[in-house]
Amino acid sequence: MKVAYLVNCYPRVSHTFIRREIAALERQGVVVDRYTLRRETSLLVDAADRAEAEKTRAILDVGVTGLLGALFASAITRPAATWRALALTLRIGWRSESGAPKHLAYLAEACVLRTWLAASGATHVHAHFGTNSTTVAMLCHELGGPGYSFTAHGPEEFDKPLMLGLAAKIEHARLVVAISDYGRSQLYRHAPHALWSKIHVVRCGLDAELLTAEAMPLPERVRVACVARLHEQKGQLLLLDAMASLVSAGLDIELVLVGDGELRAELEQLIAQHGLAARVSITGWVDAARVRAEIEAARLFVLPSFAEGLPIVVMEALALGRPVVTTQIAGIPELVTSEVGWLVPAGSVEALALALRTAVTTATPELQRMGRLGQAKVRSLHDVDASATQLRELFEQVSRA
Repeated sequence: MKVAYLVNCYPRVSHTFIRREIAALERQGVVVDRYTLRRETSLLVDAADRAEAEKTRAILDVGVTGLLGALFASAITRPAATWRALALTLRIGWRSESGAPKHLAYLAEACVLRTWLAASGATHVHAHFGTNSTTVAMLCHELGGPGYSFTAHGPEEFDKPLMLGLAAKIEHARLVVAISDYGRSQLYRHAPHALWSKIHVVRCGLDAELLTAEAMPLPERVRVACVARLHEQKGQLLLLDAMASLVSAGLDIELVLVGDGELRAELEQLIAQHGLAARVSITGWVDAARVRAEIEAARLFVLPSFAEGLPIVVMEALALGRPVVTTQIAGIPELVTSEVGWLVPAGSVEALALALRTAVTTATPELQRMGRLGQAKVRSLHDVDASATQLRELFEQVSRA
């Protein structure tokens, strides 16, 4: 079976889970062609991401001339299909955040993709994220290309479903994947009951290297790691407020923020304002090996997000034997329970500070016990090979229909 994977911008630092999924499918004999709408413009620090970029074909590399040429050729050779696709484009685009003109660009991208897929022989397209990548996959199908499916991660799909045309994407798809029970429930809200059977939960997975990792001993230093893009929805500003209250109360604690992003300058300003320069560090973008090292150098992991799907990095922290302090939102409570960590209400600095205080003052043997339970839970729920098997069987099922 030959499947085309389509992502908005691939590979990126935050797309390791897609790379793992593709690799697991390939181990099972599925041929996977990689497509992206646009290339990542920032530096890819991980060698595996750079290698993946070499295997990935970017639609926007054809330039404006290529896009217009593909659209014109489609209108001439497939007039009926092109008109149907145009009608769908305008129906989705008029109420979207980006507007109809942007969706006309997506239609041109879909024309390019359809031509490439016809040449490659791919029989199915799978898009990650129910945003513009799925829009292009849907329009490509309307133009006569292969059927498609997509994985909705959240929170964006659930924050603005009307603007993204989520209902139409579910309707036209062969199947739809949610990464958690919570995610499936949100997709149910935008599909008639008759279509619920095409919505399946396939959990994101970790590979054997992480699932079989031996937990490193907990360090004596009271060090906490937060791995996430520096973005307002990840809650790092609130985390710094919680850190300030803990330090002022006399707790000896350190925090490392692993990642980078648009919020960095504001975070650095708040670190200085709170007088936390000696307590808080920011690594910037780092590769997977450094992420793992930072988690293993901490006694626990924290992610105080305001909006999520189900964070991969929480799975990674648990797989490495580190208890987790995080927020009780979206799909997180399906993985993080009181046995393996602490859940707090999103947006409460007081609850976050209390949970951190409780966690870092918990005796080492109890933290180690929680770490072992966390490892066992991740192994049972988030094995990438098991998830790939489920996906492959779904792809084969809908391709035969």
